[in-house]
Amino acid sequence: MFFAENIKFLRQRRKKSQLSLSEQLGITRTTLAGYEKSVQPPFKVLIKFAEYFGVSIDALLRYNLQELSEFQLSQIEDGFDIDVTGKKLRLLTISVDRDGEENIEMVPLKAQAGYTSSYGDLEFIGSLPKFSLPFLPKDKTYRTFQIAGDSMLPIPEGAWVTASFIQNWELIKDGTPCIIVTLEDGIVFKVVYKQLEKNQTLLLVSSNRNYKPYELPIKKVIEIWKFETYNGFEIE
Repeated sequence: MFFAENIKFLRQRRKKSQLSLSEQLGITRTTLAGYEKSVQPPFKVLIKFAEYFGVSIDALLRYNLQELSEFQLSQIEDGFDIDVTGKKLRLLTISVDRDGEENIEMVPLKAQAGYTSSYGDLEFIGSLPKFSLPFLPKDKTYRTFQIAGDSMLPIPEGAWVTASFIQNWELIKDGTPCIIVTLEDGIVFKVVYKQLEKNQTLLLVSSNRNYKPYELPIKKVIEIWKFETYNGFEIE
């Protein structure tokens, strides 16, 4: 892995001191110095570095950025190192029951702001309510999100949508209802149309025609989950 070399290189390229960068990332200078000497960071810290430098986690870990040409580096810094497929390093944190079977974690509305920043945090995921749906195939990973608003009628506001994790975004068929976890817009439930080759966006469409379609840049997408079923139960 090239993480230590890459963050030092990118820091120096931006003419940042260890103190300046550590303050912006919310860590101590000593901690940053340790990372630059090959101390392994937790996943949530990897996310911070990736978002700050505009580089995918995959690139930070696997490639020696110092070997890239100036043009390649400028392309990355201009936002072209974007994972438009979902196939790059995508670590999904899950929990299991006593038998080792994956739980279905439930993400209520009140937890969704926390989810967008802590989706890779095992403690956070472990704190979510859990349940199981025996009729779902066991070859997929599922998560249940409570939806806000009436943009996806006939599924009502407050319903719980259970969806399966999509690893490769290129496999999404146009017109597929999905839960999209975003960096800035929270968690949304929409019908998805891919525009990756055209302009690296997703076109998000509501089933309720009172809501206009809109484009979401793929670089703002964290996770995509394919709709499977929904329930109207309540939890405390």
